[in-house]
Amino acid sequence: QPLGVIASLGGQTAINLAEPLMKRGVTIIGTDVAAIEKAENRDSFEHIMTQLGIPQPKGQAVTNIEAGVKAAAEIGYPVLVRPSYVLGGRGMEVVYDPENLTKYMDAAVGVTPDRPILIDRFLHHATECEADAISDGENVFVPAVMEHIELAGIHSGDSACILPSRNLTKDQVETIRDYTSRIAKEMHVVGLMNMQYAIEDGEVYVLEANPRASRTVPLVSKVCNIKMVKLATDIMTSYLTGRPSPVPALKEKKIPHYGVKMPVFPFKMFPEVDPVLGPEMRSTGEVLGMSTSVGEAIYKAQEATQTRLPSSGTVLLSVNDKDKIELIEVARGFYECGFTLMGTGRTCDVMVAAGLPAEKVCKINEGRPNILDKITNGEVAIIINTPNDKKGRGDDSYIRKAAVKAKIPYFTNMAAAKATVQALRSIKKNGHLEVKSLQEFHSEIQ
Repeated sequence: QPLGVIASLGGQTAINLAEPLMKRGVTIIGTDVAAIEKAENRDSFEHIMTQLGIPQPKGQAVTNIEAGVKAAAEIGYPVLVRPSYVLGGRGMEVVYDPENLTKYMDAAVGVTPDRPILIDRFLHHATECEADAISDGENVFVPAVMEHIELAGIHSGDSACILPSRNLTKDQVETIRDYTSRIAKEMHVVGLMNMQYAIEDGEVYVLEANPRASRTVPLVSKVCNIKMVKLATDIMTSYLTGRPSPVPALKEKKIPHYGVKMPVFPFKMFPEVDPVLGPEMRSTGEVLGMSTSVGEAIYKAQEATQTRLPSSGTVLLSVNDKDKIELIEVARGFYECGFTLMGTGRTCDVMVAAGLPAEKVCKINEGRPNILDKITNGEVAIIINTPNDKKGRGDDSYIRKAAVKAKIPYFTNMAAAKATVQALRSIKKNGHLEVKSLQEFHSEIQ
């Protein structure tokens, strides 16, 4: 006779199965259906956040087009829209106007009062971060806070991330630990929980709580030398074994190295798909690079995705207007690493005006030789191409598709471009990669 089912180690699919299993008389071991409902149900979760005094981005749950348009107008465009109870951010979009919101709502399927469409304020230029926690319902331990390299708006599964965090302040890290602990206790999470946060203008906002193991649990376990799944299983089965909870004995440790998670994408198998990233998850796996240097960890992770960064050549840059604020920093970084610069239209003009030697290249409709000619002739080593909003996103898709076909490293946001410069600088400075076993990294943790 089976004792029950652990529903928190199988991702979103297992969480969605918890309630129908319970209704069929199956015992749910660990985090129960009531706790899952508190996290997954928008109204319940908002009520808990209000009770705890923890800020969330302004948002509403709606079930029809009229309510959706009204809610978005009150929140202010752009808004992030998504179905509830979905896997991998499926169906999630950033919407910029009422017309596209109406199209989205009209195409949505399975919307009911129990499963509404969620409309949230889209946080501009916010740093996204997350925390995996181990909880016994009364005691909570957070091994490390992870900081995403890509800004909020890219699905967490598609974001590269650094752990432990590097750029968050001590107060921000402590706030995230405090919020995570209070939320896990209030929802009575037993086992593992993943929390998503965004920091905008110094304020930490809660994005969502996942009362289950996340895809980052193996990474946190390796970087922090903690057996998270074993500990969680011990907690969930403690009523059977009679052993006390291991959580009170867990202590925060100083981790003298960094782990960088990098997603792996299937775009080379789908050459007609635009490889630009957004709120809907598109990665099919991930890798981990570890080093005492963040830059070197980024380089190792990038290499593990089978996209080795070149040490020289030409960097092609074509970025949208809002990203031109960060263009000079990125372009100068590549130039100082020994790369030559090539840019389209205004991107090239901005680089030249800043005193950087850059060659102007034609877009596909501006004459020959153009970008595609340069890529086809093997004259481009790295591509930085950031798309406009959804309306203009398809304009440069041919550049990104050509990069995939030619197996050229490409980056579609400035945060990833900056991380690439950091990796190249680290390798240029050290001249070689640090090689250590996992055991050596673990032995240095204090």
